[in-house]
Amino acid sequence: MRVRNGLPYPLGATWDGSGVNVSVFSANAEKIELCLFDTNGKRELERIALPEYTHEVWHGYFPDMRPGQVYGLRAHGPYEPSRGHRFNPNKLLIDPYAKLLLGDLRWHDACFGYRVGSPRQDLSMDRRDSAFVMPKCVVTDTATTWGDDVRPQRLWGDTIIYEAHVKGMTALHPQVPEQLRGTFGGLADSRVIDYLVKLGITAIEFMPVQTFFDDRYLVEKRLSNYWGYNTIGFFSTASRYISPGGGVHEFKRMVRKLHEAGIEVILDVVYNHTAEGNELGPTLSFRGLDNASYYILGDDRRYYFDTTGCGNTLNLKHPRVLQMVMDSLRYWVEECHVDGFRFDLATALGRERDSFEPSSVFFDTVRQDPVLSRAKLIAEPWDLGPDGYQLGNFPPGWAEWNGACRDWIRSFWRGDEHIAPDLASGLLGSAAMFDRRGRRPWASINFVTAHDGFTLADLYAYNERHNEENREDNRDGHGDNRSWNCGEEGLTDDPDIRALRAKMRRNAIATLLLSQGTPMILMGDEVGRTQHGNNNAYCQDNEMNWLPWEGHAPEDGALIQFVRRMIAYRRSSPHLRRRNFLHGRPVDGGFLDVTWLRPSGEQMSDEDWQDPGLKSFGLMHSNEHRSSLLILLNASSDPVEFRLPRELGVPGWQVIMRTENGQWPVWDAIRTPGEIQLADRSMAILEGRRR
Repeated sequence: MRVRNGLPYPLGATWDGSGVNVSVFSANAEKIELCLFDTNGKRELERIALPEYTHEVWHGYFPDMRPGQVYGLRAHGPYEPSRGHRFNPNKLLIDPYAKLLLGDLRWHDACFGYRVGSPRQDLSMDRRDSAFVMPKCVVTDTATTWGDDVRPQRLWGDTIIYEAHVKGMTALHPQVPEQLRGTFGGLADSRVIDYLVKLGITAIEFMPVQTFFDDRYLVEKRLSNYWGYNTIGFFSTASRYISPGGGVHEFKRMVRKLHEAGIEVILDVVYNHTAEGNELGPTLSFRGLDNASYYILGDDRRYYFDTTGCGNTLNLKHPRVLQMVMDSLRYWVEECHVDGFRFDLATALGRERDSFEPSSVFFDTVRQDPVLSRAKLIAEPWDLGPDGYQLGNFPPGWAEWNGACRDWIRSFWRGDEHIAPDLASGLLGSAAMFDRRGRRPWASINFVTAHDGFTLADLYAYNERHNEENREDNRDGHGDNRSWNCGEEGLTDDPDIRALRAKMRRNAIATLLLSQGTPMILMGDEVGRTQHGNNNAYCQDNEMNWLPWEGHAPEDGALIQFVRRMIAYRRSSPHLRRRNFLHGRPVDGGFLDVTWLRPSGEQMSDEDWQDPGLKSFGLMHSNEHRSSLLILLNASSDPVEFRLPRELGVPGWQVIMRTENGQWPVWDAIRTPGEIQLADRSMAILEGRRR
């Protein structure tokens, strides 16, 4: 195949309508070869050295190459682990910029750059060719006709997020064609999208869809990396989610269908580490291309500086590694019309070694980017390094998963003491954490459950984790779940316990949707999806993780109706979507934007908040339109009488909802002064008009 010098940009294999330009960054390689394969990737046809090296980029132009060409890379250079170099031309490497991969990784000792079994301090180079077990890259034409696709551009204040898994969402859907179940094509089915629309969802946050592999230790245990937090290809979608014949554009077609329904697409992305693991991991791409540039190495350069718990940390301080991440993000926004990102272990992205810097090069680069600065940006605000928990410390423009609010909601409804002041903070958007630098309440992503931990049904059915099916002797997963089994561990036929569990789920959902901030609901919580007590189901690609579309218990069928009404109520109430944080400021006629009430009807004092056993109180929202919203909470095991005094300025209240029985609307009217009895472990919503 003919080759010319080509250009050092853009990186990757780029079809320009006449030929393909190939460019690969490596500051330390001595030669980069392009390896061409037959159409099924089985036979290597030719190796061609990229002829030019400009600004640490190897490049060449191939006028005879066309989209569909299957290829891989080989990098020549020193194999000196003690200096951080792990070049091994016997290992076929994935192009970091590949848009499509053919095949999957087949685990074999040839995947490793060193001789498996050699002494740890003397990892001699393995000379077996790994091409026969490696997936191959495919040259693609990324051009897409988007037609009249319009991004929903939902305001943050109107956003309701649904955290979902591509396969889990449709694997059990009886009406989705079987060949589409578990794929992007299945999610594009109108019946699936209609379900989200009727629920009231405005944004779907997909767990990782970028190319990832199943870890070897999981494969050997006949398990899989179901969650997908093991990325190796930052520009390509995982082939397991592409339906037969779906092709490289199937993801884009799904995005367009969701946009037509007014639903934004947010991707959970993993730029903190890669699937290559630590110094004993495989050589698949970055390690073989330029280990010393792509990863943060330890003081002893044989090892990695790891703040992720996954063996390595990407070196975003290197300009070319930073460029790759930025190019990847822009690709998903510009080429694939994605609306936002949730960044896994985002603290690692802002590290200056042992410290976190909100003004790190990555955050500053994103902030000034004309494309990415307008996307929805969500941080998981922790990692495993020193001072890894950085909730509230991310820069303006970012939202953050509020794990503290999750714990407050769980603890309050479990009946814990010393928790009411924290829950009160969470109900108002956790201002102590987020109200600075012009940030808004939406910066707090509130949730009760997420993929990592118990589902909502399990939160009130199990006191302990039950992760035996993960085959790690039940040692994995969180020990601090703040759950309550309501009197019996696991499934039960006891009608009283089942009724209590249903009420507790309504309490949790209502608290979430009545809080200032951006609510996120875990896929299946609305229909009682259970993982049977497994709080770390990362390796379970089965019905444990899949959304059950049929066979719901009566209380689960009632719950989905309750969730729909709660979401609709939130979207209709201006009190629950405030642009600014509430601090008890006057709004009109001496009324405050927020007032805290004792069950006696009197305003709460500082001393009241010091009561460790405080479990019942009221929150009244008022605005300049003479409208008031009263939220009453009772986490105690006894009913509580709440007095509604005339001094509040509201002559009468309309009871809108009670979690006691989940009925909606209630339409009970109460004149003031008057009283309302709140059942044990329940809450209520009331509305009123001030004089």
